[in-house]
Amino acid sequence: MPRRQEPAPRYSLLRWLFSFPAFLATALMGLTVITVRERLNDPDLWWHLKLGEIIWRTRSIPRADFLSYTTHGHAWIAHEWLAQLSIYGAWRLAGDTGLMLWLCVVASLLFVTLYVFCSLYSGNAKVSLLGGLIGWAFATVGLAVRPLLLGHFFLVLELLLVHLARTRDRRWFWGLPWLFALWANCHGSYMLGLLVLGLIAGCSFFDFSYGSVECQRWSAALRRRFVAAAVLSAGALFLNPFGIRLVLYPFDLLLHQTNNIAFVSEWQPLNPHDSRAWALYAVVGIVFLAALSRRWRFRLEELALLALGLGMAVLHERMLFAFGILAAPLICRLCANAWERYDPARDLRFMNALLMAGICVGVAVAFPSRANLQAQVAQSNPVQAVDYIRGRGLSGPMLNDYDFGGYLIWALPDHKVFIDGRADVYDWTGVFGEMARWALLQEDPTRLLAKYGINFCLLHKTSPMAQVLPFLPGWKRIYSDRVAVVFARDKAGAPDHR
Repeated sequence: MPRRQEPAPRYSLLRWLFSFPAFLATALMGLTVITVRERLNDPDLWWHLKLGEIIWRTRSIPRADFLSYTTHGHAWIAHEWLAQLSIYGAWRLAGDTGLMLWLCVVASLLFVTLYVFCSLYSGNAKVSLLGGLIGWAFATVGLAVRPLLLGHFFLVLELLLVHLARTRDRRWFWGLPWLFALWANCHGSYMLGLLVLGLIAGCSFFDFSYGSVECQRWSAALRRRFVAAAVLSAGALFLNPFGIRLVLYPFDLLLHQTNNIAFVSEWQPLNPHDSRAWALYAVVGIVFLAALSRRWRFRLEELALLALGLGMAVLHERMLFAFGILAAPLICRLCANAWERYDPARDLRFMNALLMAGICVGVAVAFPSRANLQAQVAQSNPVQAVDYIRGRGLSGPMLNDYDFGGYLIWALPDHKVFIDGRADVYDWTGVFGEMARWALLQEDPTRLLAKYGINFCLLHKTSPMAQVLPFLPGWKRIYSDRVAVVFARDKAGAPDHR
């Protein structure tokens, strides 16, 4: 167990605001804004936004699907409803600019909080910049306006609360149930939070030193309080509008949503050629070599959490985000003596203030304009195709690409979608599997078109089916741009807009 730390000397708020650690935190914020300024392009953003709008306007949370015609009326829960409400609140405040502000603020809070945690954990506020950078590097796999971002922010807060309770004041443990109550209503990654609590609790029973690995048994009083907080945290998950259905959702994802796991790209195993994969190998290699050298001591819980993050990241690429968070404090502690520790007495606060002001000016300049944000949306979404569909008054069942579904829910609400990023409900009903086989040309494409009576298709211009449909009897391309293509059942005189 980490040794209890002596309270740090108190300094005035003004001195802390312009301290060197504050400058490093500001630099992380600036790096975050530069990173996410071009990321208003996640296809899931739009259905999250639409659900937030529905919750706001109806003062109720959907319990069945009514956004598609393929699964209309099927039981479904908006298990990320609170995060979706916050996303819509940002949009309602300032449109696309509000969405980008949401992304910048939440992502910056995440990395700055990770930096603070690494600073407290390692005892070196300077080296802990590395922790923030590690978290940032692996987080680039999933930085977008999505509830996932809040879920990982809560993971950092969980680690911080546990550390503060163990080293400073045990009352910090009682923040965990409140955190999990909020977490459960924002994102299903609360299950990862429970696994973290379980690993820490398991390690608290051991007391040994073997090679480079050591573990110190917690005192009975400390363990009782932690276990009580963990039990209350598990109970707090039920403080949600859906009860046990929401609590069990992560298990349903892993056990029953087989097509979701198999076909959605972010759930695929780690790509060994990805630069983030090489960074993961480097982190694990550094830890392994450090253990062999026996110059550093490793705590059992650190290795357990690192192994948890490693296993998840290798199985699912999106879990690189969590790996970075779990690995950062360990790397910072190993490197704690690589740079002299922060001494407030030697701080150059005027210089820090100038540099921080420069970063803030840079952030303001780099923040995308409304026109830039609209261009980002148009770059990856069928904006012009939607205008064409609306202008031509196309009607009847529409078949759309998976990635276009979310935007269509938001921008073309009068047309129910065939499928969208809510992979769970489409997996439960078999629609996901049907669409996957159709899109990958694994069966006769006319079968699906006939089953649902499709009148027109909105597809990615580069999708395989966009090359096949012109050769199917009775189908004609009626619109095309650099993003999307529209096909309709051939009718006499239908013009071809290319």
